[in-house]
Amino acid sequence: MRRLSVIIILALGLTVFIPWASSIALTAFESAAPPPIKPQISTAHRTADRVFLEKADRLVKMQSDSFVVALGNVEFSKGPMRMYCDSAHFFPATESFDAYGNVRMRQGDTLFVYADELNYNAPEQIAYLYADAGKKVKMINKDVTLETDVFTYDLKIELGYYDTGGVLYDRKNRLTSREGEYTPSTKEANFYTNVHLHSLSESDTLDIYTDSLYYNTASHVALLTSPGTVVNPRGIVYTSDAVYETDPGVCFLYNRSLVKAKGGQTLIADTIIYREKAGYGEAFGNMILTDSAKQVQVTGDYGYYSRERDSSFVTGRTTIKEYSKGDTLYMHGKYLQSFLEFDTVKIEADTIAGTPESSRVDTFHISVLYPQVRFYRSDMQGVCDSMRFTEKDSTMRMFVEPVVWSEQRQIFGEIIELHFNDSTIDKATLPKFGFSAELVEEPCYNQISGKEMIAWFENEDLKKIDISGNVEMVLFPEENDSTINKFVKAESSYLTATFNGKATERVKMWPETNGVVTPLYLARRSNMFLSRFKWYGDRRPKDKDDIYPKSTESPGNPVPENNSGSEAVAAEEIQVES
Repeated sequence: MRRLSVIIILALGLTVFIPWASSIALTAFESAAPPPIKPQISTAHRTADRVFLEKADRLVKMQSDSFVVALGNVEFSKGPMRMYCDSAHFFPATESFDAYGNVRMRQGDTLFVYADELNYNAPEQIAYLYADAGKKVKMINKDVTLETDVFTYDLKIELGYYDTGGVLYDRKNRLTSREGEYTPSTKEANFYTNVHLHSLSESDTLDIYTDSLYYNTASHVALLTSPGTVVNPRGIVYTSDAVYETDPGVCFLYNRSLVKAKGGQTLIADTIIYREKAGYGEAFGNMILTDSAKQVQVTGDYGYYSRERDSSFVTGRTTIKEYSKGDTLYMHGKYLQSFLEFDTVKIEADTIAGTPESSRVDTFHISVLYPQVRFYRSDMQGVCDSMRFTEKDSTMRMFVEPVVWSEQRQIFGEIIELHFNDSTIDKATLPKFGFSAELVEEPCYNQISGKEMIAWFENEDLKKIDISGNVEMVLFPEENDSTINKFVKAESSYLTATFNGKATERVKMWPETNGVVTPLYLARRSNMFLSRFKWYGDRRPKDKDDIYPKSTESPGNPVPENNSGSEAVAAEEIQVES
């Protein structure tokens, strides 16, 4: 009877079963042939490496074929994996099969794969899945979904992959690439060529572009192992070695990655760590922070930034470079700290409406550099123990034995306040005590001191000095032939001095002036100096590489002994205006 069935099928020309012809073949001989063969479930020893045809509505076998045609509700098994389809060609000799129509793969209640065609190679334990035109092969592993045109799944190592373009997305991110692979058991994925990770978070957008990316769908950790770009609302990161924990928003950047903020600032370091939710970042190893808008660069071994407090900290051979004027200013201190300060501004009440007085809170930044501060620029140098810059009044204050040099002039005091106008110093104030000294020729120094000193600059050249309280002066006037043969020593309550280039142009002292003129041939060296004179030449930075502190520093020249041999004269006789 079975032979008769075969003859009838051959007569109809259906020598081979293919998916679209199987139903026709059944219809052709169903009325004449006995009931089709019912599949028998194997009772063989079920090892995980074998494939079993668990069930089907019908089985048909042609004598000339090496496969069995399974029709209707077909189910195969291999270990924990179940595979379903509408029809299949099963090759018992190799336990391979080709499945067609409504293809599904299921492993437990976590892994599902959907396709239109499946070719399973049993010796290699590899399943090749295909989708019809306009559709996608879909793999679902709990909250992870992978879609592609052609999907290959290696059952032996539980690895699925594609090379025709695909997309993987979970509850946190969506990833697309030309090539990709995913291991459901470990939740690990690798993507290659035109990789794009896009965050699905509405509050914090994130996009990563690269050609090689590792991603774990359980931890939502992404690893960049090739040159790539990370884009977020605050800026762009260029890196070739990075770990991004996308769930907590923690980014680890290695191998001299570059961070570029939207404001134009850039950061480079050996290692950069940024914690999005905590709102702070750290930079380790040869850090370089550049603000192109302000034309300032900060370098150090370690840096810290807090977004919530809008504060930062740098240490480890900290260097600041300011290059807005063409001639770079180099500055060093062990620690650099910047933080936000709050300033309450009172608003006058509306007297007509009787509105009560209100206030507005403004903010401004304060930057502190300390200790052992040293700076160098070709036209200006300085040292102090600590320095504080206040954005509100554009003033830099130098504390603890501050000294500033310009050409042959030196200014020092208890505190020096430098006021900036568009990155240029236009005023220096010494509010408690000030001393200005200018080297004319050794051992002659023009000297002025007092309780409060204000120096005015024009194009960074000293133009005027105003001094009030306990004014003392030593002046070495030049003769018409540019020689020096005397010096003037005077005291008063107030002094104003004007300058023209390197020369002292005019000095005015008032209201009462006491002074003496001493010929140099009669002068003792000690009498040529004011009591608080010191020349800190050994402390002066010589170049940009000399801003780093030495182990020991010279305290300056000692105070000279009292003078003798001076000639007392009236104030008007020494060309000091009273």
